[in-house]
Amino acid sequence: MKKWMSFIVMGVAMFVLSACGSSNVTKESNQHSNYPTKPIVFVAPSGAGGGWDLTARAVTKVLNETKLVKQTMTVENKPGGGGAVFMAEYATQDKNNDYKLFVSSPPIIINNLKAEGNSPFGYKDTTPLAQLTKDFGAIVVKADSKFQSLPQLIDEIKKKPKSVTIAGGSAPGSMDHLIAILPIYKSGIDPKIVKYVSYDGGGEAMAALLGGNADVIATDASSVEEYVKARKVRVLAVSAPERLGGNLKDVPTMKELGIDAEFTIWRGVFGAKQMSDDAKRFWEDTFKKLSEHEKWKEELTTQGWQPEYKGSDEFVQFLQEQEKLIRDMLKSLGMYK
Repeated sequence: MKKWMSFIVMGVAMFVLSACGSSNVTKESNQHSNYPTKPIVFVAPSGAGGGWDLTARAVTKVLNETKLVKQTMTVENKPGGGGAVFMAEYATQDKNNDYKLFVSSPPIIINNLKAEGNSPFGYKDTTPLAQLTKDFGAIVVKADSKFQSLPQLIDEIKKKPKSVTIAGGSAPGSMDHLIAILPIYKSGIDPKIVKYVSYDGGGEAMAALLGGNADVIATDASSVEEYVKARKVRVLAVSAPERLGGNLKDVPTMKELGIDAEFTIWRGVFGAKQMSDDAKRFWEDTFKKLSEHEKWKEELTTQGWQPEYKGSDEFVQFLQEQEKLIRDMLKSLGMYK
């Protein structure tokens, strides 16, 4: 009898040890998958040299230098329709591709919501992985402009809307246009009365301003610092929640001026909508480590970018909030799909 009891006790002990070992293996395998096992492609949905391209190349460069990713990474340019051409391909052909990521910014929302040139695909057809940088909109005039403040400009538009020409480096209904009309819309003025002229890029819009072909331009704040430093332009306001530093440290925010307006020009990384749990966990962990690494901070300084890290869940929540603001502005312009 004692002999049989010994066998039973030993059997139970072995079962318990086996179960514990199995549990540990399961936990370990969840935490340490084999992903990635092959080369990874980062797509910039634009031509070379643009903001998306520079961001994709900076991210892959630092991930490689820091060994946060040990697989080969390449950057591919897929221009067309402000990212809309690539999104149509990605959302239909790569929806479960763990090895193709892409960089984007507010146009992924704008293109999906505006009527003209509408893209049926947007951020909801992806897995948002991380926001990495931020910038803000700026309302800019020539240094010798008669407009000394944003309220003065808005008052002039209200009285004589067609007397003021506002330019931007993107098409009507796109990002520069929305930055331009944001303080006007938030001031209770019908933004459809604004005379907006679109140019092919921020450089051409700036040339139009300096050449006297536009009274005002709407653009991103980081792109005008060199012109402010050279005293060629004056920034009337920025769409940031608080004042910026550097050459823009004396520029008021729209909120300071009594206009409840704020708009972030972010850049982030997205993956396939049906990305595997292992891949999503890997990239969430990797981008968090990237955001904290000194080499990434050095790259941000080199590029003149402001850091703003948001993990996947926080990023999705932010995108939902910005989507509502963009929808409201497009509706006010009569440009909502």
